Amino acid sequence: MTAGRYRVTVTTDGESLIQGWWGSQATARRKFTSWIGEHGSRPGARVTLADEETDTVLTEWPDTR
Repeated sequence: MTAGRYRVTVTTDGESLIQGWWGSQATARRKFTSWIGEHGSRPGARVTLADEETDTVLTEWPDTR
């Protein structure tokens, strides 16, 4: 089995806590939202959705822009 194109990562204070890969962007976006709810209250939490094929961050929480 190969990893999917879309990766969601939860970090706390810069350390990776959990990662997952999905082939569908829609599924990855649902997991992104879900993980914000599950892990967003942790001190220093950041959730990132990236496209591994293009090496692009699609969205992150909290949004620092």
